[in-house]
Amino acid sequence: MTPKLKICGIKRPEDAEYLNEFKPDFAGFVFAGSKRKIGFETAKALRKILNPEIKTVGVFVNADIDFIRNLADEKIISFVQLHGDEDNGYIRELRAVCSLPIIKAQRIVSWDDIRDYDSDYYLFDTKRTGEYGGTGESFDWSVLGDVEKPFFLAGGINLSNLDEALKMAAEKNAFALDISSGVETDGQKDKLKIQETVRRVRAYEYKQ
Repeated sequence: MTPKLKICGIKRPEDAEYLNEFKPDFAGFVFAGSKRKIGFETAKALRKILNPEIKTVGVFVNADIDFIRNLADEKIISFVQLHGDEDNGYIRELRAVCSLPIIKAQRIVSWDDIRDYDSDYYLFDTKRTGEYGGTGESFDWSVLGDVEKPFFLAGGINLSNLDEALKMAAEKNAFALDISSGVETDGQKDKLKIQETVRRVRAYEYKQ
């Protein structure tokens, strides 16, 4: 099995050009409060730069549903990632106005932290008090049991632990790896790290 690859936190034109060159499956636009946060117009400009084959994921934390709908209507995003306290009621309201696939992030320490959501995908990230994600820290991936929905594996994946993440993704049947700070240097996306990450993920399929 070959997991897909999402590079999250794209915010500069050169970031988009790096992705066009190396072609991960997904690019993540962060619309929540973090150093990687971008606005509507920046995301619109980046979507125009990005290769149409690269799917864009909007990352939101307790966002206004109309804002998400507008991004979807403008075809700026092709997936919605909910990374906050959104419950199934929120997901139902979102689905009423937006037909895009929904990823629900879950921040976990153990398997007991997993909850059921009416999303199309899950994303498992590291749980840290007061943080909604993007900590750059890994959790114990081995705590994952049988997950009925396709899921993204996140949380501190970088070149030093990528092989372990790939092995775990194959064992747990993960849909994709999600990497952000792991392809950065001094807080900015690093072309060489993106290149090497994509190369190793793509090469992994030939081992299966």
